[in-house]
Amino acid sequence: MNVAYIRVSTTEQNEDRQVEALQKYNIEKWFKEKVSAKDANRPELKNMMEFVRTGDTVYIHEFSRLARNTRDLLEITEKLRKKDVKLVSNKENFDTSTPTGKFMLTTIGAIAEFERSLILERQREGIAIAKRKGVYKGRKKIMVEDLPEFDRLYMQYMRHDISKAEIAKKCKISRPVVDRLIAERSKER
Repeated sequence: MNVAYIRVSTTEQNEDRQVEALQKYNIEKWFKEKVSAKDANRPELKNMMEFVRTGDTVYIHEFSRLARNTRDLLEITEKLRKKDVKLVSNKENFDTSTPTGKFMLTTIGAIAEFERSLILERQREGIAIAKRKGVYKGRKKIMVEDLPEFDRLYMQYMRHDISKAEIAKKCKISRPVVDRLIAERSKER
């Protein structure tokens, strides 16, 4: 089966360029997502990895759409190789199963990782300048008062009925925020 994985970093971005570039491969199943590739913990990537079977071919527009760091890129391609799934990049046209292809993959992964680190560096510099100008105040700190359902969920957590991960999912907040809120709530009691 011909499978495509399409990724853009934000909801504002459009995946049409990638879709159009992959049309020529007669794609039978599309996996699309709008999420950063800072790590491999992405729902559609996971779905695609579970879906593909021996003999399938995964098409991507370019390797940076699959991963933004060398480790993740190599791990994903190795998992595909172990499943006997071929990986084809539209932009970087080479065979990842050969020694030269593996070398090129590692090099491209390193470049993608470098590019991501430059983006983050520019972002940090921009935030620092905005803070000095008094324009950037940072993200608003999430408090228990902002989450009407937190007290109920906290009590369920204390009875071991739910996990911190479930609280995070239900409140649509991160695990570290849940940890902080639970610690603060525990100090109050």
